[in-house]
Amino acid sequence: MTGPFVHAIDPVIGAFGGVYFWWYGLTYTLGFLVTLWWVSRNRENLALDTGGVYSLVLFLAVGVLLGGRLVEVVFYEWAFYGAHPWYIPAIWLGGMSTHGILFGCVVATWLFSRLYRRHFFEISDVLVIAGAFIMGFGRLGNFIDGQIVGALTDVPWGVKFPDLEGFRHPVVLYDGAKNLLLIPVLLLIRRTGPPRGVLTAHFILWYGFLRVFIDFFREYRTSLYGLPPGQEFNMLMALAGIGMLIWFYRGSGRERAPLVPPSPAAGRVGAKRFAFALLLLLPTIIPSDWTQDVPRRYGDRHPGMSHSWLYPSIDEAGGS
Repeated sequence: MTGPFVHAIDPVIGAFGGVYFWWYGLTYTLGFLVTLWWVSRNRENLALDTGGVYSLVLFLAVGVLLGGRLVEVVFYEWAFYGAHPWYIPAIWLGGMSTHGILFGCVVATWLFSRLYRRHFFEISDVLVIAGAFIMGFGRLGNFIDGQIVGALTDVPWGVKFPDLEGFRHPVVLYDGAKNLLLIPVLLLIRRTGPPRGVLTAHFILWYGFLRVFIDFFREYRTSLYGLPPGQEFNMLMALAGIGMLIWFYRGSGRERAPLVPPSPAAGRVGAKRFAFALLLLLPTIIPSDWTQDVPRRYGDRHPGMSHSWLYPSIDEAGGS
C-alpha cells in the first residue's frame, strides 16, 4: 500500500437461496483446514489417531464459533442484544470477538484434554501455532469487510472506509501482521525444546502485549470500565503470559507427561469428517465484527438483501 486507499472491496462472495457468503467468514473455514493439517502433522506427539485428530479440530471449531459469539454479545454489544435477545443466534448478521475466539479455544482444549486424557499444555503448545495463523488470516477478512477501522490519520497508507469520514489506520492489517509474525517466533522457540506450556505462554503474552499498542490506533464504539473493552483483555492476557512463563521456567512445566494410546472413543472417523465438513460451511455466512444493518450497508450492491427476512433492518443504537 503506497498511498491513500479507498476501500471499495465487495465483502460478499456470492449468494445462494437468499443466504449471503462473506470473505471474512471464509477465513474461518481456511483456518479450520490449516488447523486440521497442523494437528495431523503433530498427531504422533499427541498420541492421536485420525479420529482423535478430527475430534480435536471439531472441539476447536465449535469453541471458536461459540466463544467468539458469546464474548461479542456479552462484552461488546450487550446494549443491543439485551434488548433484542432473539438476534443472538443470528451469526449471519455479524458479531464475533477475537478475544472470544481465544476464550473458546481454551475451553475447547480443556474439554478435549479431559475427555481424551491428555495434558492441556501438550495440546495447546501445538495449537497456538495454528491459532496464530487463524488470527492473522482472519484479520485479512476483517479488512475486506471494512467493518473494523482505526482512528483518523494522514499517514500515506491511510484507508478510506465505506460510510466513514476521512482516511483511517488499517488497524486490522497491523494486527494481522502481528499475529502472522508470531508464527516464526513460536517455531523458533519450539526448536529449543522449552518446558511444557512455554509456547502457550509466549503466544498469550505477545498476542496481548503487542495488541495493546496496536489498539491505540483503533476506534472502538464501546467502553468497559472506562477503557476500550479490547484493551482490558489485552492487558490481562499480557499479565497472564508473564505469570505463566515465570511458573513454567521455574520448573513446574519441565516434566513431560507420558503419552497414552489413542482412546477407543477416537474412532468413527466418517461421521466426524462429515460433521467437520458442515462446520467448514457454517462460518462462510458470517460477516465481520459488529452486528450490522446489512441491507443498509450492502443493499446497493446486493439488492436481494433488502427483500430477505434473514436480513432485517437493524438500528445499531438499539432499535429494529
